[in-house]
Amino acid sequence: MAVNSARQDELQKEVPKRDTLIRMFRYLLDYKRTIAFVSVLILIALAATLAGPLMIERAVDVYVANSDIPGLARLAVFALILYLAYMLSTRSYMVIMAKTTNQILLTIRQQLYEHIQTLSFHFFDSRPTGKILARVVGDVNSLKEVYSDSVTKLLPDFLTVIGVAAIMLVKNWQLALATLLMLPVLAICMFLIQFQAHKLWQVHRKKNSNLNAFIHEDFSGIRIVQSFAAEEEKQRDFDQCSDEHRQSFVNAVRVSDLFSVLVEVTWGLGGFLLYFIGIKIVGADRIGVGTFLAFSSYLGMFWNPIRNLASFYNKIVTNISAAERIFDILDTPSEITDHEGAQPLPQIRGAVEFSHVSFAYTDEPDRLVLSDVSFEVQPGETIALVGPTGAGKTTIVNLISRFYDVTAGQILIDGHSISDVTLKSLRSQMGVMTQDTFLFTGTVRENLCYGRGKATEEEMIAAAKAVNAHSFIMKMEKGYDTEISEHSSQLSIGQRQLLAFARTILSDPRILILDEATSSIDTHTERMVQEGIEAMIKGRTAFIIAHRLSTIRNADRIFYIDHQGIVEMGSHAELMKKRGAYYRLYRSQYDFLAEPAV
Repeated sequence: MAVNSARQDELQKEVPKRDTLIRMFRYLLDYKRTIAFVSVLILIALAATLAGPLMIERAVDVYVANSDIPGLARLAVFALILYLAYMLSTRSYMVIMAKTTNQILLTIRQQLYEHIQTLSFHFFDSRPTGKILARVVGDVNSLKEVYSDSVTKLLPDFLTVIGVAAIMLVKNWQLALATLLMLPVLAICMFLIQFQAHKLWQVHRKKNSNLNAFIHEDFSGIRIVQSFAAEEEKQRDFDQCSDEHRQSFVNAVRVSDLFSVLVEVTWGLGGFLLYFIGIKIVGADRIGVGTFLAFSSYLGMFWNPIRNLASFYNKIVTNISAAERIFDILDTPSEITDHEGAQPLPQIRGAVEFSHVSFAYTDEPDRLVLSDVSFEVQPGETIALVGPTGAGKTTIVNLISRFYDVTAGQILIDGHSISDVTLKSLRSQMGVMTQDTFLFTGTVRENLCYGRGKATEEEMIAAAKAVNAHSFIMKMEKGYDTEISEHSSQLSIGQRQLLAFARTILSDPRILILDEATSSIDTHTERMVQEGIEAMIKGRTAFIIAHRLSTIRNADRIFYIDHQGIVEMGSHAELMKKRGAYYRLYRSQYDFLAEPAV
């Protein structure tokens, strides 16, 4: 199975930028009424803005020229009213769009989280967790300004450019054309720059993802790092990741900054052309002072939104790579889903049947892990799976829970194909315990009742007592209300596993899967918990994977897994009489344990 490391850039399918942009802005359609109201406010602010230079022209050419003080006063009052309307409408639409943008980001993040939860183990096995976090957190946050500015800046700036251009053409088409001459040059240069900028921002997003993955992986394994005194080595690796991240950002910014440089240059040239054409070609004596002042104001009003539009376009180029990464996750198919017409699995007794089952990982279809495996397990039967590492023991139990789909054949529980029932109804009747004990940050009570919030106090305590966890829980500072975490130092590895045992028992599964569940428990603790395990599996179908063979001697049947299937099966006594693979494995372990210490 191919795995993407923290130091390796992620592969990502190429998608046309136009498709990504359309998909991004579809989220705004859910807020059509809000956008319509904001548009009205923007038009009010725009009208007030565009009226400013016209009032200046009228004030100079009419009221000042004719010494009309009352008229000038009336114009001043009208200008004050327009200014207040501008301030109120601008403030209102900025606040509204800020709330709308945050709601859109919340929707995208919820969709990402919900979809990721449906993805198969293969998705999580093939990439570091930090890279998934980078998309859910960092990449989503990167879209904030794009969504906000798309309405609060793109729309008013675009309308301002259109409005100013129209007014200038009506007032004096020659001066208007002088102002507009540099626009085609700007558009062509920006179009050429964005290709390189987009590629560089894609690289930066990948380097940012690598850095997140490295930090998450390093801190998750901090105990190992400190145990091996590998801080300096990890510091060098971190410095290299940080330097790649910094350099990728610098490279992208250098190209993106050309957008603002182009705007400033074309703005300056546009201003020069306005005055040159106005004075040298049209003639200063043919243009009123007020008209020249108005065009000077409109020059700024025209090129300032052009600069803002260029800045917004730069943001699009900068952040479209984040949107591509988000949609790449959303477009990742959920390999394990409820098939069409799937029905809830009724209350089961626990009969399990493998019928000619073969399995290979999707990215290595020619490398079978299991080949044509068939067996039947009766309700309440305890099956132990043994064999060399990598033989397929864990794969078998993962297939029962449908964490992966079989490549060929089918698996039935009480005669129902697990492909034809809903995942929730299937997994809710199973209890899975692995050697990787995971505890959530919260109280002991919350961890024990995870997945079964309606459990009573008596049921919770009974589950804890069944695995001899109650006594050490009550010795903790607040008993069942003691706060613990994933890496809580107040719990030993054995105690953490006992809590996980109690959590599994409390879920009352009909099929129980123990995958090396006692590997981290010392011999003394194992003796205490063994009675609890025996009580737990009584009346339930149980699959137990254990390298410590002494823990599975009382299993009803033992399956020796190797060479893509079941090599031997039978009780401990039967397999020992055969003197086959199981016998050799058992004897080698027994001889090793019995070897006297030197």
